[in-house]
Amino acid sequence: MDIFERTKTALSVFAPIPVVMDRYLSNTILPDVYIVYDFITSNPDLHLDDQESGRSNLVQVTVFSRSGLSDLPDIDAAMVAAGFTKSAKRQVDVDAQSSHYGLAQDYYFYEETVP
Repeated sequence: MDIFERTKTALSVFAPIPVVMDRYLSNTILPDVYIVYDFITSNPDLHLDDQESGRSNLVQVTVFSRSGLSDLPDIDAAMVAAGFTKSAKRQVDVDAQSSHYGLAQDYYFYEETVP
């Protein structure tokens, strides 16, 4: 399972909250709460015999809500249960058009790679 499918599967526990990759379509009416995930980077971490044998993937999951940043879905629990490691969190500026607040959260996933 690649990192995209792994992230999507981890976040599927929040249905019926919409979960999308990259960004919510700008020409649609936004729901009150939705989740967006992005693949940020993937770095080789371990080499054996000049071959990559381990890689860290960084994904960002952002929860958007019109009602503020309390009582958000427990993204940490879902991602950790799927094998991700928690990292940084930061508030996203309130969207002036939609009035959504946002909380961006970073997660690492280490995978062994086969040379």
